[in-house]
Amino acid sequence: MIVMGFIALKQIVKECNKELQNYQIEDWPGAVNGLQVENNGQIHKIAAAVDGTFATAQKAVEQNADLLIVHHGLFWNKTHPWTGRKYAFMKFLMDHNLAVYSSHLPLDVHPVLGNNALLCKALGLNSLKPFFKDKGRELGLRAGKKILRAKLMENLEGILGTKPTLLPGGPELCQKIGVVTGGAGAELAIAAREGVDTFITGEGPHWTFALAEDLGINVIYGGHYATETFGVKALAEQLSDRYKLPWTFIDHPTGL
Repeated sequence: MIVMGFIALKQIVKECNKELQNYQIEDWPGAVNGLQVENNGQIHKIAAAVDGTFATAQKAVEQNADLLIVHHGLFWNKTHPWTGRKYAFMKFLMDHNLAVYSSHLPLDVHPVLGNNALLCKALGLNSLKPFFKDKGRELGLRAGKKILRAKLMENLEGILGTKPTLLPGGPELCQKIGVVTGGAGAELAIAAREGVDTFITGEGPHWTFALAEDLGINVIYGGHYATETFGVKALAEQLSDRYKLPWTFIDHPTGL
C-alpha cells in the first residue's frame, strides 16, 4: 500500500523475492538472499550498489535513501562478534533507518534483470543459450557471434568504462562467446569444456593465464565490480517505475 509517498518495505521485499526467485536458486553458503536488515517498514527512496559495505551505506544515507539494494550482501561467513567497525556499521544502519536487501546469484541469472543478460545485451549478443553449469544450473549465457577479439575488447571497454584484461589463449576471430559476470575465472575450464572460444567474466587468479593457453581459449576479465553493476540498477529502476519511488546508483568501484 502506498501512503503519503511511501511504500511498505514488506511489499517491496515480496515483489523482489517473487521476481528473483531467491529461494529457488542455490547460492554460495551464507549468501542470505533477500532482506538482510529491516528498517521501520517504510520506503521513500531506493539506493542500489554492487557491494553492501559501510561506505556504500553512508553514501546511500547521504542520498536520503532508506533502502539499499546490493548484489554482494553483508553475510558470507561468520559475522560475529559485533565489535569495532562491524558494530559501528550495524549501528549506522539502525540509526539511519536504512534497510538492506541483497540478491547474489538470483540477480546474476535473471533472464531480464540479470547481470549476464544485460551485459550480453549491451555487447549485442543475440540468440542466447544457457551456459556454464555450476550450482545445479547454468549460471551464464553464450552466443554465436563473429567478431574480432580486438573489437570485442574495444566494445567491452566502452560498456564497462574500464580497460579489460585479455588472456589471449584463443583465436583472434571470436565465434563462440560465453559470459559469466563476477569472479568465474578460476573455473574457466567449465567454459572451455562447454565449447566457447572466448570467455568473458570479471576476474580470475594469476595461474589462469597459462590455463587459457593450454585450453586454447580467450579469457577477458572485465572486472568483478564493473561486470556486476547492471543487475542492481535494473532492479532498482523497475521498482522505481512500478512504485513511483526515486532511486539512485551508489558508484563505489573497487578497481577489481
